[in-house]
Amino acid sequence: MLLGKTRKIGRHIQDIEIGEKLTLTEKIEDKDLLLYLGLTNDNNPLYIQHDFAAKTQYEKPIVPSIMLTGIITSAISKYLPGPGSHITKQYISFPTPTYHYSILEFTFEIKDIIEQSNNIVISVIAQNDQNEIVVDGEFYVTPPILEKQ
Repeated sequence: MLLGKTRKIGRHIQDIEIGEKLTLTEKIEDKDLLLYLGLTNDNNPLYIQHDFAAKTQYEKPIVPSIMLTGIITSAISKYLPGPGSHITKQYISFPTPTYHYSILEFTFEIKDIIEQSNNIVISVIAQNDQNEIVVDGEFYVTPPILEKQ
């Protein structure tokens, strides 16, 4: 319960179809980066220090990959299939670095439904505002199970 209210459960495997899509747009802001760094105590200078990053192949600070993964897991938990779902396996790559202040478009698509194990396979592609792929992944997700009557 959340402050006396029960949250609505996400969609069950029977209510999901192959080919369904969800698109989200996210802008990476300084506040998000600072919250991540503060919560994780991750002090990699590549993520926040311009003078350090200028000496690397990236030339300027980049967004931690785990932050991008967090955006994905949050969308799965909130929308597809929603509350009560659980990621059981993931394959993910970050072919292009994501820089501060990037605007990213995430596209989620149901690729497979495996009813016998109550899993769905969701592909995720994220592109920056130059249409470069910054995230390419596949997530195995267990949707909520129907309540027993």
